Amino acid sequence: MKGIPILALCFALVLLAGCGSNEEGPTTLAQTTNTGAAARSLQVLQLQTAPGDALRFDVKVLKATSTRVQLVLQNASDIPHAIAIEGNGVEKKGAVVTGSEKPSAVTATLKPGTYTFYCPVDGHEAAGMKGKLIVGAPA
Repeated sequence: MKGIPILALCFALVLLAGCGSNEEGPTTLAQTTNTGAAARSLQVLQLQTAPGDALRFDVKVLKATSTRVQLVLQNASDIPHAIAIEGNGVEKKGAVVTGSEKPSAVTATLKPGTYTFYCPVDGHEAAGMKGKLIVGAPA
């Protein structure tokens, strides 16, 4: 019977070891708060292009509660596309990708406010391939 408490203690230590902190923060669409360390954790927001030759994203508005934001664009068409963020003195662009290539991504630390996300490929933003990114927005 003395072996059971030791076994329980070992199990508890194994569980606690797996609960360490993650310096990068969440890497999913899970919402975070906009105070303290959570505001600095990386929040990943995913979007896609429309299939075929339509020059548009699947969303018009993205909301981030964290100030560290990564936009990840999955290109569903054979037309080259990329993702970019601009506004409030920020201008960041991801790599141009086509079809089944890896996604285009852009990461930035942003102040609370409104930004534009868009496709920086010539003519795509003017054709309507853009949207609004609201940073510091409640979930």
